[in-house]
Amino acid sequence: MSTPLNSTGPSTTPHPAEPAGAPACPVTGATAAQGATPLYGPGLDGDMLPALYEQLRAAHGPVAPVSIAPGIDAWLVLGHRELLQLTRDEQDFSHDPRRWTLLREGRVPADSPLLPMVGWRPALLFTDGQQHRRMRTAVSDALSGINGHELRRQVRDTAEHLISAFTARGEADLVADYARLLPLQVITGLLGLDKDTGRALVEAIAQTVSATAASADASKRMGAILLQLIDEKRRRPGPDITSALLHHPARLTDEEVLHNLVVMFVAGNQTTVNWIATSLRILLCDPAFRSSLSGGHMTVDDALDLVLWKFPPTQNFPARYATRDMTFGGQPVRTGDMLILGLAAANADPRILPAAGRPVVGNRSHLAFSAGPHTCPAQDPARLITRTAVDTIRHRLPDMELSVPEAELEWIKSPWSRGLAALPVHFGAISRP
Repeated sequence: MSTPLNSTGPSTTPHPAEPAGAPACPVTGATAAQGATPLYGPGLDGDMLPALYEQLRAAHGPVAPVSIAPGIDAWLVLGHRELLQLTRDEQDFSHDPRRWTLLREGRVPADSPLLPMVGWRPALLFTDGQQHRRMRTAVSDALSGINGHELRRQVRDTAEHLISAFTARGEADLVADYARLLPLQVITGLLGLDKDTGRALVEAIAQTVSATAASADASKRMGAILLQLIDEKRRRPGPDITSALLHHPARLTDEEVLHNLVVMFVAGNQTTVNWIATSLRILLCDPAFRSSLSGGHMTVDDALDLVLWKFPPTQNFPARYATRDMTFGGQPVRTGDMLILGLAAANADPRILPAAGRPVVGNRSHLAFSAGPHTCPAQDPARLITRTAVDTIRHRLPDMELSVPEAELEWIKSPWSRGLAALPVHFGAISRP
């Protein structure tokens, strides 16, 4: 539980007990002030993050001081119970980054690569209360208008087309040739974009969330593409999500539609790419997993939920901002502090996992889609896309095998996402569709 904490003096973020000038992080190799462990650095990738979470949990408990960029500190919420409280309590924890002390005090550089991810937008992800409910109603209604049978057909047809493009080679990179392309083509179609424009949008979004020097320019390109789409759909609406948002009774402005599309696309595309790729990796590398799925002891949905428990596609998600001073998870959180949702770490919280050896099959209390009023509204379409993608390729290429040892797989470097950079496979037999 969070309890009031009386404090005096200027706010700082975070406020750990360790002295300044902490040693380099043993995982990332980076250093941060005030003893906050960095979530960035040349040595950080998705494969190293789980070990880092356990180091933080052992050292600090369910809430740990971290740094998400040089000089920009925050709290990472590692505990499952604490994360549930963080996501459900809008009184103590706001979504509005304009409450962020470091931003209000001008301590976040205007060209910071973090701002495209954490800067305020007029979208449901950055609002509370009635304003959030208004936008979420529009987004949820737009998503509920998707025809599930038609979407499944589109995903299957797209999957078959992509698989046919590389079967003659007898080998493929299931990230570049399949997992990255399939959601791109399906989701951009749902938005009402053509393939070429959709590809340009995905490239811009990928650079936006990479938290590099190119993020700001990529964010501008992303906005320009979507503004053009909005203008077209305002004049000529169609059976797509963009048109549904523009003509919803909630009367969203063009700017609100733009930024809600950004939130939906950023959250939806890369998350689905990671979910597909990680599910295929486990299928290739874990014989027990593959046997349970092939033998009918586990459904595809059971398999996908196991992936969400152990390898959620979004590791950490920004952010909440404390609305008052409090003690939270044993840490002295102050008004305006940023708190990062440690989704993967919370799923691995030993306080809520079943006893050793007991599976979590059929259990969907994981936090891969967050929780509370801001639970991902697109999780059903994302599950349908991922389920169909995994099921289609495992039946079409039943003997595919990894082309490199699992330990040699490369991961993307990001504080937010755990995704494979590549998943090379080879295969012989090809089943008919």
